[in-house]
Amino acid sequence: MKNKKMVTVDGNAAAAHVAYAFSEVAAIYPITPSSPMGENAEAWASANRKNMWGKKLDIIEMQSEAGAAGAVHGSLVAGAFTTTFTASQGLLLMIPNMYKIAGEMIPTVFHVSARSLAAQSLAIFGDHSDVMACRGTGFAMTCANNVQEVEDLALVAHLATLKSKVPFLAFFDGFRTSHEIQKIEEISYEDMYSLVEEKYVKEFRERSQRPEKPKMHLACENEDVYFQGRETVNKYYDATPAIVQEYMDKVAKLTGRQYHIYDYYGAADAEEIVVAMGSVVDTFRKSIEYLNAKGKKYGVLAVRLFRPFSMKDFVKVIPSTVKRIAVLDRCKEPGSLGEPLFQDVVASLNQQGRGDIKVYGGRYGLSSKDFPPEHAISVFDFLSKKPFNNFTVGINDDVTNLSIPLKDSVNVVPKDVVSCKFWGLGSDGTVGANKNSIKIIGNYTNKNVQAYFAYDSKKSGGITVSHLRFGESDLNMPWLINSNADFVACHNPAYIGKYDMISDIKKGGVFLLNSTIPSDEVFYHLTKDEQQQIIHKKIQFYTIDALDISKKVGLGTKINTVMQAAFFKISGILPEKEAIQLMKDYAEKTFAKKGEEVVKKNWAAIDGAADALCRVTIPAKVDPKKCFKPQELIVGAKKGTFAGDLMLPTVSLKGNDIPVSKMTFDGTIPLGTAALEKRGVAPDVPVWDKSKCIQCNQCVQSCPHAAIRAKQIDKNDLNGKPEGFDTIKSNTKNDRDLEFRIQVYPEDCQGCAVCVETCPVKALSMNNYNAVMESGEKERREFFEKLPEDVIDGADVNTVKGLQFKQPLFEFSGACAGCGETPYIKMVSQLCGERAIVANATGCSSVYSGTFPSSPYTVRKKDGRGPAWGNSLFEDNAEYGLGMRIAVDSSRTLLRQKIDELFSLGCSNELKSSLEKNIRLWNDMSQESLDAQDATKDILANELKETKEKDKKSVLSKIVELQDYLSEKYVWLIGGDGWAYDIGYSGVDHAVA
Repeated sequence: MKNKKMVTVDGNAAAAHVAYAFSEVAAIYPITPSSPMGENAEAWASANRKNMWGKKLDIIEMQSEAGAAGAVHGSLVAGAFTTTFTASQGLLLMIPNMYKIAGEMIPTVFHVSARSLAAQSLAIFGDHSDVMACRGTGFAMTCANNVQEVEDLALVAHLATLKSKVPFLAFFDGFRTSHEIQKIEEISYEDMYSLVEEKYVKEFRERSQRPEKPKMHLACENEDVYFQGRETVNKYYDATPAIVQEYMDKVAKLTGRQYHIYDYYGAADAEEIVVAMGSVVDTFRKSIEYLNAKGKKYGVLAVRLFRPFSMKDFVKVIPSTVKRIAVLDRCKEPGSLGEPLFQDVVASLNQQGRGDIKVYGGRYGLSSKDFPPEHAISVFDFLSKKPFNNFTVGINDDVTNLSIPLKDSVNVVPKDVVSCKFWGLGSDGTVGANKNSIKIIGNYTNKNVQAYFAYDSKKSGGITVSHLRFGESDLNMPWLINSNADFVACHNPAYIGKYDMISDIKKGGVFLLNSTIPSDEVFYHLTKDEQQQIIHKKIQFYTIDALDISKKVGLGTKINTVMQAAFFKISGILPEKEAIQLMKDYAEKTFAKKGEEVVKKNWAAIDGAADALCRVTIPAKVDPKKCFKPQELIVGAKKGTFAGDLMLPTVSLKGNDIPVSKMTFDGTIPLGTAALEKRGVAPDVPVWDKSKCIQCNQCVQSCPHAAIRAKQIDKNDLNGKPEGFDTIKSNTKNDRDLEFRIQVYPEDCQGCAVCVETCPVKALSMNNYNAVMESGEKERREFFEKLPEDVIDGADVNTVKGLQFKQPLFEFSGACAGCGETPYIKMVSQLCGERAIVANATGCSSVYSGTFPSSPYTVRKKDGRGPAWGNSLFEDNAEYGLGMRIAVDSSRTLLRQKIDELFSLGCSNELKSSLEKNIRLWNDMSQESLDAQDATKDILANELKETKEKDKKSVLSKIVELQDYLSEKYVWLIGGDGWAYDIGYSGVDHAVA
């Protein structure tokens, strides 16, 4: 290449780099994990970057993915090279236009970071479910295995679509490849243009719609000619594989990297091979190198062109010695005979005279489930014994028994590779700092680099684990660092005892802990098991009080810069002075938009880190009396319960161990489970000063997580109160001489201090979490929880103060600390959550409201009523809620009909009187209507039991079936950004928040 340049980028950036070069227009709509492709394109366009023809990209963000696809179609027809970036349900919304674009044989490339589809639940992570749903559209489909291939195959796709006239879908694994950072060789636009054949560009322009040469694109064909029209494209698709290979060869001459539409790696005389596509191919390649070095003869066949599938080319690369093949698909099609790639492989072998090979199809890696080398080795072990079809890898299927046994962990990583793992808290800056670190290493050393970031389901405040590798060797290792780490850092001391961090460290490795505890005491604040591992493995233990440094320099809880500096100090990957200067340069680049003051604060944090880093002296043995005993992760996590069987392993990051039998078949979970998850992640929590409090309850209303509550308390209920459970006389005009207390839930607090800022009299102040807990706040919180709810005597429930005495039915969500949305959802739940059905759009609000395994929506203690929550797709929230409203109205209409029938048939006076009361309160939204409904249920049950008449029994049975509709329901529409709207009873619409 003329302009060789190494860059450290992720897969999304690699795809966008090529798409920008070939495109004049991009119509987009953001969706995880493809959004960064569009964001990169927008940023480059804003900076006036030019494509290979010297034009800035025109980029337009539409109202939906369906709109984006329509705009792409129109732009292409009118003669502009156009692209888009998408995934998952967003891609599925484009399918109708994709059929049209392919049917009209228009060259384009859609770039897709392949992602799971919403089935029993939404999942933002990667598999091939979405792209497989598009295989009938007529788009050619290429698959890249790693970040370098993303760029190279994107170039191939853009070149091939011009010559073939077939549109392309260029995909790669969402998150695992889209968000993985690697050092790659960037292809310049000048070098790309050297491969462009302008005659095909002119052909595209010539076919465009314009009044100078007008033509009509057909709107409708009848049965006499439609079939023939569909067959006209055969020769174009037949020619496409050869065209793709032609450009793969040309790209190889340019870059030195040779690809084939089907590539085989492994033993030339293998009897057992695997067929796969995507990042898993690299896992198999590393595993095969490891196994074949030990005398095995295995191979893997990588599929880079999935559509059109070329049987001849596919079978040609299979060694003649092969007897058994395992085909791995990263998707599931319920009810099919086998997954898509498996079906193509079987058909190809049969039609090409290799039907003697036994083929077994399996599934793996749905929603980015990790696929480490031991899983790859397990597939070969399974294949050599008693294989069967539709096997699964990486789960425990104890229902249909399709899972294969897994091997123990193996280390296939070369000795020169350094593996590092960082445990951070969402929004503490850990991920951002590690992105900078890997770019510093990639750009300023001759080492290869890899970075991948694993997130939990919470928003900011959730756990993040950064996986970094660097070394001389090839780092196409698309699996997590779960063993043999050289360096592990814990950025949040709340993780001690909760997560198994130290077992990942190899013998003689390094453990860095951010802690406020002095270095001569910190070892004894680890658990017994953690202490034993450090001693046994001779682990080097360092500690730093990053929070103290960050606060002193004015960065608050943002500890990322301090921990980054500590990492470079310990690792020695760069000389210390050079590392400090590079960190400062990157800090300036990162924070320049926030002003010079923020940049200088980060510089000060870097300078302060080196002196604050302490090496911990390790004792010869563990003293059982000096071991930390962490609080239980999940309250009441007993075997055989939802909390014990599902919540505990999930929040302990051991969800991979949950068997199929423990999961619900329809994706439902109980309400109120977020209250069982006591995370304790806030470094500082509020403390109430009763002497200053004016009982306005504004702090309670403003708390995003319902982690601060107010109650009025009968003095008789204060018997046995714990020490320090202070109350003051309630200032409401009640008749019971009630007491008042503000209670903080420290284990559920996110430390945002919104309550402190809201308090008009400064009756709240932030204090160290550990100190607050040691003072007995847990016991006080537990006593407070047992006190009666909804004691509103003397207060107006229609005021902020009065409403905050009601139990919130939305609490402890996974929303960001300081979230501005959740206080409103919480308030609406207090207003009418006991009679609500919720239609939640997809977005922040669906993630913090409905992510497995915890539900922040809860039920009233007195009767078990609470919001019934659901989420449909990305863009049908209003329709979803309207359907709910129609269903409620329909059920209530039928119920009224059956009540009238019952009255005509006759019933007891008691039941008639009770039902008539319900009818009088039919549209009433008060507690009285709920009480009337509850009172009627027992009477109905007794009447049904006693009734012998067949007709009456039938009517009574239907009324019992519909009895929950005796009271009216609210249907809430909650937007992805948290807004709430109610489709009111009887079709009356009114906003509630």
